Amino acid sequence: MSTPRPFGRALCAMITPFTADDTLDLDHARRLAAHLVAEGCDGLVLSGTTGESPTTTDAEKAALVRAVREEVGADIHVVAGVGTASTRHTVELARQAEEAGANGLLVVSPYYSRPPQDAVEAHFRTVADATGLPVMLYDIPGRTGVRIGTDALLRLAEHERIVAVKDCAYDLLASTKVIGRTSLAYYSGCEETNLPLYAVGAAGYVSTVANVAPAQMRAPLDAYDKGDTAEATRLNHLTLPLSELMMASGLPGTVTVKALLNTPVREPLQPATPDQVAALQKAYDDLIH
Repeated sequence: MSTPRPFGRALCAMITPFTADDTLDLDHARRLAAHLVAEGCDGLVLSGTTGESPTTTDAEKAALVRAVREEVGADIHVVAGVGTASTRHTVELARQAEEAGANGLLVVSPYYSRPPQDAVEAHFRTVADATGLPVMLYDIPGRTGVRIGTDALLRLAEHERIVAVKDCAYDLLASTKVIGRTSLAYYSGCEETNLPLYAVGAAGYVSTVANVAPAQMRAPLDAYDKGDTAEATRLNHLTLPLSELMMASGLPGTVTVKALLNTPVREPLQPATPDQVAALQKAYDDLIH
């Protein structure tokens, strides 16, 4: 059974660059997007959590999609994060992203209000019906407060435009069941599950760490596809110290990426301290060199 890959295999959850005076830095965004593609990213996910979507305006989100699409061309997947706590607003953002040139949508479960499963399912169907773009559902209960249940995923998989899941649920059993029973393409959204999830049939990953180490994050999957599972394991182990420091040290991934790229975060986020930056830089240098 071949694995569907509607958005490619190695995707980066790209940051949204800002200038020192807190305005959107589209020139930096274009440069970063071009670099990530040159280093092996099949696609870019814009305006996700890593892209500081809670604190960017609708106009900034549209401008970012337009700039990145112009930079990377038609062959690279540009997936726009459009999820909000409001179904109506999410639909508006989905239509805006389609008009701006995105060729996919990332839609997170409605957060904070913690709707029951039938309401979560209805939300996703409404958004998927609003445009002609394929949809990647985003299951991250640690942030939203609600899972996308297995039964709901099995039903949602029947929708012609719901084609993928970004999986941050940390439930390998449930993910494996859905992979085996549907054509949904699973993308790991947590670096430590990239290789394990890939081994049970996932399509690839959406990685925050790929902002700074795109080739290194892709390498384990390349080795696995060649049948060299021992090398895939070795390469995966090499990425873990940086991934752990960037994603599990108590700092948001946005902050750690921007510390390494030396670009500002937007409040309420605060920049990493000099000691934190030094530790991140050492882990990065150890992996790259």
